Amino acid sequence: MSSGNRPVHEIKLGRVRASIWTNEGDLQSVWFNVSISRVYRDGDEWKTTTSFGRDDLPIVAKAADMAYAWIWNNKGGDGGGS
Repeated sequence: MSSGNRPVHEIKLGRVRASIWTNEGDLQSVWFNVSISRVYRDGDEWKTTTSFGRDDLPIVAKAADMAYAWIWNNKGGDGGGS
């Protein structure tokens, strides 16, 4: 999604993470995409999922809202993208 495969910004709220990726298109256009995930422990191993339980949903909503605000502040409100 991004050059170097690293997000340009991450928002971490407990076990929920919103990763913001920058993308570049033709004519030097830039847009952002967001992926939201949750970390959990399976035995001794940490894993990541994009599945959320009922109690995760308010945190997912807050992370999405914070990602939206970050994109708005860093793109001049043009956030665009798919």
